[in-house]
Amino acid sequence: MNKEELPQDEGAIVDLCYVKNKSGKYETQKSSGWDVKIAALDSAWDEVSRRVKEAQIEVAEGRKSPVYYFMEKNLMDVATLAAYVDFWSITVKRHFKPSVFKNLSQTRLEKYAEVFEISVDELINFKAE
Repeated sequence: MNKEELPQDEGAIVDLCYVKNKSGKYETQKSSGWDVKIAALDSAWDEVSRRVKEAQIEVAEGRKSPVYYFMEKNLMDVATLAAYVDFWSITVKRHFKPSVFKNLSQTRLEKYAEVFEISVDELINFKAE
């Protein structure tokens, strides 16, 4: 965003933002506008929605297991999910494979279901919409 375009809303909280000056170099300037924050949040949620929809398609087409979908839906990455279920990251990645997922033990399925706050039945019978 250019320096001249930085919004200034009266009475809003003031934040420090990076803007381009007339010579195209970045500098900081205070902003009391909400438009920048709204645009950033909208962009972030659009990306989340895209990733969840993509994961849903991957599961529907049999390329990934439901573990992958629920990880994306719950805004996790492999390392975070691995920490919650107490498995190694490489193990979690293996569980993304439908052929491996279908042979998971009840105990492992229960760990995933608990972390995702769903039932084991919802996990194993997941149907992409």
